[in-house]
Amino acid sequence: MKVTRDKTEDSQAYLTIEMEPEEVEKSLDESYRRLVKTARIPGFRKGKAPRDIFERYIGRESLLEDTLNSLVPRAYEDAIKEQDLEAIAQPQIEVTKVEPVVFTAVVPLKPTVKLGDYHSIRMEPEKVEVNGSNVEEVLENLRHQYATWEPVERAVDFGDMIAFDVESSVGDKPYINQKGAQYQVIKDQAFPAPGFAEQLVGMSSGEEKEFTIQLSEDAVEEDIAGKEAFFKIKLNEIKQEILPELNDDFAAQVDPEFKTLDELRERALSDLTQRAEERVKQEFEEKLLDALVEISELEFPPVLVDAEIHRMMDQRFQGQQQQLEQYLQSINKTEEEVHEELHPLASTRVSRSLALGKIIEEEKIEVDSSEIDAEIQTIAENAGENKDSLLRIFETPQARETIEQRLVSRKAMQLLTDIAKDSKSQNKTETIVEKEETNE
Repeated sequence: MKVTRDKTEDSQAYLTIEMEPEEVEKSLDESYRRLVKTARIPGFRKGKAPRDIFERYIGRESLLEDTLNSLVPRAYEDAIKEQDLEAIAQPQIEVTKVEPVVFTAVVPLKPTVKLGDYHSIRMEPEKVEVNGSNVEEVLENLRHQYATWEPVERAVDFGDMIAFDVESSVGDKPYINQKGAQYQVIKDQAFPAPGFAEQLVGMSSGEEKEFTIQLSEDAVEEDIAGKEAFFKIKLNEIKQEILPELNDDFAAQVDPEFKTLDELRERALSDLTQRAEERVKQEFEEKLLDALVEISELEFPPVLVDAEIHRMMDQRFQGQQQQLEQYLQSINKTEEEVHEELHPLASTRVSRSLALGKIIEEEKIEVDSSEIDAEIQTIAENAGENKDSLLRIFETPQARETIEQRLVSRKAMQLLTDIAKDSKSQNKTETIVEKEETNE
């Protein structure tokens, strides 16, 4: 076997491996001896057909294909040992010739990270601002959640919920046809077509109406995008949203633990503040990591980005292929196109992770078993009824390792944060809460 390292770039080694004829012949004979045992060849008992007869019967190409399936992986392993390479993932292999057997291998190698002077990074998080109008917006959303719908005898207006029969078509193709459909009339709503809601405003119960609307150029179904749709509507019922009053009774309806509306407001303010602080903290940490990456030198194989893309997709769709297919259909894109769109974000995440991992290594950041136990207990306490089952899961070495990695990363991020703020405790994230007078 002859191994040539053509080049090494982007943390990938490009190898060309040429097999000696004797090696190929030995592997061909191994494949023949294994396959002939189960082959039914006229005139011969199983395992007794000579190799030349066997090759003519199944074809040399089939025998060679079976041979390459076992020969190439073995040769690849020998090649990376010879070149003293440590692969971190499966290689990209391509057989380029069969006479003699020659194949190429792109070997993903361990990333290289050279950190810049991260002790010189200086940065402050943004101020967290929460005001009374934010709280009132939360309360208004809650009112809509607890609203009731009552029939009314008047013309349709925006915000109403209607029941209607609809027949529609695009050219000679049926579009939306349904009896007793429920639809909330929202201004500027794009579904089922731009301007559809506006056509309903002013209609009365029992009224029928026909109209045409041009569909969006971005319609999911390409064959109807931009075309004109014909609609025939019969309005059956109009309901109006009845919002509950903002008072102590409403607060108790949201949660019995609230005795007054002020208590509900305080909880809304507290929740808003917590979410805002978490958002600012996350954004600050991402900016810090980006600053760290900017002053550092990183090189890593593309396979890490591909793995991150797949992780992101699995996290979003939880491995449900049907959900993924429905999503792709809704946005009218292929899986490859979505992967390409996710590539920049995935690359950024890999860069951030590698840079932070290097800080963990250089600063020798560790956690002990008691810290892991405490974190597991905290997670379990927040799990409520699932506490016991969660504790059993965390008994496994893999789960404890995951928690350990999380805690180590958290410590490294805190170190970088303290450095950037140039303080261990004085410069904390400032939260500004503006209280506004509200009329109950």
